[in-house]
Amino acid sequence: MINGIEQSLHYNSMIAASGSDVTDGFMIKLLAKLNIGGATVYITSTHVCTAMISLAIIIFALIVNRKIKKANVEDTPSGIVNISELIVETLDNFVEGIMGKEAKRFVNYVSTLFIFVLLCNISGVLGLRAPTADYGMTLPLGLITFGMVHYCGIKKNKLKHFTDMCKPLPLTPINIVGEVAVPISLSFRLFGNVVSGTVLMGLVYGLLPTILTVAIPSFLHAYLDIFSGCLQAFVISMLTMVYVNDKIAD
Repeated sequence: MINGIEQSLHYNSMIAASGSDVTDGFMIKLLAKLNIGGATVYITSTHVCTAMISLAIIIFALIVNRKIKKANVEDTPSGIVNISELIVETLDNFVEGIMGKEAKRFVNYVSTLFIFVLLCNISGVLGLRAPTADYGMTLPLGLITFGMVHYCGIKKNKLKHFTDMCKPLPLTPINIVGEVAVPISLSFRLFGNVVSGTVLMGLVYGLLPTILTVAIPSFLHAYLDIFSGCLQAFVISMLTMVYVNDKIAD
């Protein structure tokens, strides 16, 4: 597997070095190769973009937290505090509308998932390569949701969580495959939609004359990055809530 990664990165570096502007727009770029404790760690554009987005979210949260602590109860919220309240209320209503009385338990996770995926998806507008266009990013998100879904199912139904997979008994293999397919389905759906837009925009920028790379791609960014990015963030959040509801339903 490691050899496969090295060959892939070597192949990508050969293409980039050959001056292929068409492929350079959507390829994952190898930025550094570090040797840590005898293991080779590859730092790619995905890691850097993910770190930038995570840092932006943390800084925003810290600023809002500080302003809220200093705010007077009688004052009308304004500026960044008003924006944060709008975001929180919108996401609270979104989760409550799907999960009902269970919303308070999962609103923090679903809201964080939605915001993170949304910012990753629309980062292409800022000239970054969307981290969610890398399957190494979307698969962990699917596995985290998968783990949470089954944790909630085991906590709620104990042993019944596993025996339900055997009902009816002849369909047990199909039920197990269906459960295993959850993280794969979530990760591939998000990855496929985002990477297709990334590849298309890379081709557009690589094939269009420089004079046309301002007006024409802007319309594609509006759909492929903003509209599709918002839609995919909504879809993965919605499916997460549906899967959790299915396991904790009375």
